[in-house]
Amino acid sequence: MTAMHDDPLETPVQFVSGVGPERAQLLHRLGLTTVEDLLFYVPRSVLDLSNVCACADLQAGVPQTIRGTVVERDGRRISGGRTMQTVLAESDGDYLKGVWFNQPWVLKKLHVGQCVLFSGKPKQRAGRWEMSHPRLQTLETDDPAAVGEILPRYGLTDGIRMEDMRRIVRNAVERYGDFVVEYLPAAFREDQQLVHRGDAVRQLHSPETAQRFESARRRLVFDDLLEFQLGLALRRRAWQRHERAVQLPTTTKIDARIRRLFPFEFTTGQSRAVDDIVTDLNSGHAMHRLLQADVGAGKTAVAIYAMLVAAAAGYQAVLMAPTEVLARQHEKTIDAVLAQSRVRRQSLTGQLTTAARKQALAEIRSGEISIVIGTQAIIQDDVDFHRLGVVVIDEQHKFGVMQRARFSQGEECPHILVMTATPIPRSLCLTQFGDLDITVIPDLPPGRRPVVTSRVSDDAIRARAWTFVRQQLESGRQAYVVCPRIDSDSGSGSGGCGAEQIYRELSDGELRAFRVDLVHGQMHRDAKDTVMDRFRRREIDVLVATTVVEVGVDVPNATLMIVYQAERFGLSQLHQLRGRVGRGKFQGYCWLFSASELPEATQRLTALEKTTDGFRIAEADFELRGPGDILGTRQHGQLPLKVADLIRDQDQLRTARKLAFQLVTSGAFDDPEFAPLKIRVLERFGQLMELPQSG
Repeated sequence: MTAMHDDPLETPVQFVSGVGPERAQLLHRLGLTTVEDLLFYVPRSVLDLSNVCACADLQAGVPQTIRGTVVERDGRRISGGRTMQTVLAESDGDYLKGVWFNQPWVLKKLHVGQCVLFSGKPKQRAGRWEMSHPRLQTLETDDPAAVGEILPRYGLTDGIRMEDMRRIVRNAVERYGDFVVEYLPAAFREDQQLVHRGDAVRQLHSPETAQRFESARRRLVFDDLLEFQLGLALRRRAWQRHERAVQLPTTTKIDARIRRLFPFEFTTGQSRAVDDIVTDLNSGHAMHRLLQADVGAGKTAVAIYAMLVAAAAGYQAVLMAPTEVLARQHEKTIDAVLAQSRVRRQSLTGQLTTAARKQALAEIRSGEISIVIGTQAIIQDDVDFHRLGVVVIDEQHKFGVMQRARFSQGEECPHILVMTATPIPRSLCLTQFGDLDITVIPDLPPGRRPVVTSRVSDDAIRARAWTFVRQQLESGRQAYVVCPRIDSDSGSGSGGCGAEQIYRELSDGELRAFRVDLVHGQMHRDAKDTVMDRFRRREIDVLVATTVVEVGVDVPNATLMIVYQAERFGLSQLHQLRGRVGRGKFQGYCWLFSASELPEATQRLTALEKTTDGFRIAEADFELRGPGDILGTRQHGQLPLKVADLIRDQDQLRTARKLAFQLVTSGAFDDPEFAPLKIRVLERFGQLMELPQSG
């Protein structure tokens, strides 16, 4: 029985030979619901059995293939009602025995004098090579050119064996392979040395050689990346064509007036970032730029510069942060910079009373307020701006594309600057933020000393660390103690490292002579803010916390960071925590408490000890943990890639991006020969990326 579909590739998997309703449910766990899903289910790797060895060259435990002739066959009953089948094959004067249990079909398939290939992992027993349950191929003649198979290895789920999956996919390819559509023009494929898409599907699942498997996988990875990058390129083109923005010029006088507000000279990196932004603001097209900077590199100062350019031209500016803690920190920073300025600013968070919010909204609507700082409360429906010129979104990966797009509605769009203090690996920049222009501030302000970082793995070193902490506290410094969770639930395997328990232990133990307090995400907003303010005013010596202090907390007198169970945090997160200390004139210190002996944990923490370069750390974290954990995309939606792996396929990503933007920018993508590919891109990403369906 088969299902009727306009597109055969949309046929449900249950109608593929060998599947059925029950097995279809198992395949659904792997995200395989249609024939197309099966055809493009890329194997994790291949088992290469094409290497035919002589018995003298066999290596124990390594998958290999022997070509030989059957000389003996035997079947017998053994204990437990089981049966054992053995076949002895002669190969160039040596012998190898194949052994199977409860497989009587083997003896029916083979006869003495039969030419065969045995593939498996050999072992020696009683001086003779033996394979347990070898893969079996029969040959018509003793063909010296015959080689073993190259078998795809798929990701599986409970209830489906590897042999089942290979058979199911092979059946799908045989029945539906001819329906695979080629989207790329022949000349383009030839230029990029890409195999035909239909051939790629066949060689992916039944490869003739390992090289052909790699060529097939390369083609499908390239398609995945090219289509995604074309979507990004089309979105950027739509912005440039349709999103008109007010021109915000920066004269020499305006530049000097803004720079005088800061109590320091901009670094070379900050000045270059300002140049990029100034060019965008005066272009007449809406700016869409990512400002990426390491902890303490001064991205906020650059953002304030951009907002003041808008204010100087009579327009409004917004700074939106993901948390109220971070929004309040930005408010304090802006207040300090604008202490001698007449520019009016307003905080807009969930903390405002109804009356205060009503008045603030009225002043924003009238244009009396030039700069607005807040959380997502800024993008509520009741917030109307008089003339919005610049939007700054901090840590945008904690929001999402739709929240950024919320500001870009209407005939005249504001300029948008996205900024992050989380150094982002280049591969993620080209995907997660691939529609944005990118500016990096690579340098730190002069005099900023690297934080001394040490991994603490035993009690003796930990005792010395606490002695040093007490000495620093006695000299007037302050400390953070960060824990991986709020409570110490023994059932979670937390080992008693919850913030509440550590707070009690330190208050009564190591730090009983000092003022210790606690802050975490489940506290009421007012209570949390009160504790943070007291810490800033140096009324608290030690702040025990969860990761609520990861970003947005700037206390120059804090020089000590102690992280419990550091192996539970990602590298980039630990780097952010470390960036909370040493922000003033005093040397900063960070201790990573970890008793874990897991190789990955040791590798990550050792990497943090060796470097304070956030960009190198981000790349290392990316290699170790993948993209989902770096930017939180496991919670906020995975990148929409079906086949590509951003770690393994970085070179192809760069190639695909370059080609995609060349095609769109040059206009070649609008040629009729690319029409099938354009339709494919719009079908796949049109809604997700809000792409225009024409032009």
